[in-house]
Amino acid sequence: MIAQGQNSVDVAIIGAGPAGLTAAYLLTKKGYSVTVIEKDERYVGGISRTVEVDGYRFDIGGHRFFSKSKEVVDLWNEILPNDFIQRPRMSRIYYEGKFYSYPLRAFEALFNLGIVRSTQCMISYAKAKLYPNTNVRSFQDWTINQFGEKLFSIFFKTYTEKVWGMPCDEMSADWAAQRIKGLSLGAAVVDGLKRSFGLNRKPNDGMETKTLLETFRYPRLGPGMMWDAARDFVVSNGNTVLMGHRFKQLAQDSNGDWRLSATRTDGTEALICAKHVISSAPMRELSARIHPLPQCSMPAMNLRYRDFLTVALMIKSKDLFPDNWIYIHDSKVQVGRVQNFRSWSPEMVPDPSIACVGLEYFCFENDGLWSSSDADLIELAKKEMAILGLCKAEDVVGGAVVRQEKAYPVYDDDYAANVEAMRSELETLYPTLHMVGRNGMHRYNNQDHAMMTAMLTVENIVAGSRVYNIWNVNEDAEYHEAGDEGAQQVMVAKVTEDQAAALESEREVPRRIVKDTDDNGQGRKIGQAA
Repeated sequence: MIAQGQNSVDVAIIGAGPAGLTAAYLLTKKGYSVTVIEKDERYVGGISRTVEVDGYRFDIGGHRFFSKSKEVVDLWNEILPNDFIQRPRMSRIYYEGKFYSYPLRAFEALFNLGIVRSTQCMISYAKAKLYPNTNVRSFQDWTINQFGEKLFSIFFKTYTEKVWGMPCDEMSADWAAQRIKGLSLGAAVVDGLKRSFGLNRKPNDGMETKTLLETFRYPRLGPGMMWDAARDFVVSNGNTVLMGHRFKQLAQDSNGDWRLSATRTDGTEALICAKHVISSAPMRELSARIHPLPQCSMPAMNLRYRDFLTVALMIKSKDLFPDNWIYIHDSKVQVGRVQNFRSWSPEMVPDPSIACVGLEYFCFENDGLWSSSDADLIELAKKEMAILGLCKAEDVVGGAVVRQEKAYPVYDDDYAANVEAMRSELETLYPTLHMVGRNGMHRYNNQDHAMMTAMLTVENIVAGSRVYNIWNVNEDAEYHEAGDEGAQQVMVAKVTEDQAAALESEREVPRRIVKDTDDNGQGRKIGQAA
C-alpha cells in the first residue's frame, strides 16, 4: 500500500504509553517537533490506560502513584495538578478459604495457619537460612533461600505460576531479585509469626516494610487521566499523536535519518521522517521491523510475553470488600487477583448501589482464556466469584472484558542474554534509536521507572549523546551515568545542580489537597469521601 501523507519531525515516538508520552511531553516543552504513533484507536496510556464502559472505569492492573524520584513526582504534579486524591491502601491474600491481611498480622496469621503449620514455616525458614542453596538459578531457588520452602509453597508458588504460566523453577531468579528484593510477603509472614511467639517486640505490627505504604495518590478518574492530559498538552502545543496507527517498518536513509512507516486501520500507510526515534514497542517487534534485519532479530524472537485480561463485573451491592485488590492464592480458580474499582476511586463507579470489581486473568495470547468469547469469560468470572464466596452469580447485573497483550515481559532463563544481544547491537549501530519503557526494554518496570527511562532519554537527545545509561534505572530508583569516569565528568557538566539533586533524591509522594464542591455547593477536600 502506498503511503498517504508524510511529515518530518525531530523525533518520532512509537507507542503512547507512560514512556512514550513522557518523552513526547518533555520534548514538546523543549520546543522539539514530535509525532507519536499509537495502535489503539481510542486510548492512550498503554497498560496504564483507563477503559470506560457505560460510565464505569477500569484500571488495567492497578497503578499506585508513588515514586522515590522527586523528578517523577514533580512531573505528575505538573501534568495533573488538581486531580489527585489520597486513597487508603488495603489488600489481602485469599488462601484455602481464608483471608490474610497484607502485610500479615501476627495473630491473624497464627489463627489462619494454625500452630502446626506456623511452626513448620519457622522451621523451614530457619533451615533455609542455615543451609542456603549456593547454586541459585531460578525464581524457586531464590525465594526458598529467602523465605524457606514452606512459605514459598503457601504464598508464592500458586500465585506466581498463575501470573507467568510456567513452573517457578523455570523462571529466572532475576525477576525475584528485582520484584521482591528487601522485605516482602514472606518476610512479613516471618515477622508476624515471630511476634506471635513473642520473639519480635517491635511496635510497628509488621508495617515497617518500606514498600507497603498505608496510603497512595491516585487520579480521581483513573491513571488514564494522566496520559490523556499529557497527550492533550502535546497536541495543543502543535505536535501530533496519531491514533490507530500500527508500527510497520523502520529504516535509515543515506543521511542517517529515520523513515518510520505505520499502517492505519483502513490499510493505508503513514510515513514519518525523523532525526531520532524513541521506541516503547516490544523489543521482539522492533527487531523484526528494522530494515535491514539486524543480527539480533533471531535472539529477540525468543523473548516471551505474558498477556492479561480483566473481566469487570457490575454487582448489586454497595461494596463487596474494602480492599483495593485481593490476591487469589487458590488453585481451584483461574483468577489471579480481584480488584475493587471503587476502592481505587469512588468516581470510577457511577452508581452507588452497584459494586464494580475486576477479575484479572493471566494468559498467553491465543490460548484458551485469551480466545474465549466475552460472554464465556463473564460467565467464568461469575462462577469463580461464587466459588470464592465474594458474591452470588445472580447478583451480577453486567460485565465487560478488557484484553491487554504483552502486559508482562517474561524473565525466563535466556531473556537476559537475548536482551543484551539486541541492546548492544542496536546501540552500536544506531545511536539515534532509543528503547524505553517496560516492553521497549523487556524489563518489569513500574510506571515511574518507565517514565524515568523516557526522561533520561530526552536528556540524551538534548545532549547529543548517551550521557545517561537508562538501563540502570531500577526498582530502587537509582539512576546512574554511563561510561567511565571521564564520561561521567562530561555528564555532570551538562546538568544543572537542581537536576543532579533531583536524580539523587528520594521522597514519598506529598499529599496534594485542592478545593472542590459537592452537589450542594459545599466545599470539600478532594480525597474525602463524597
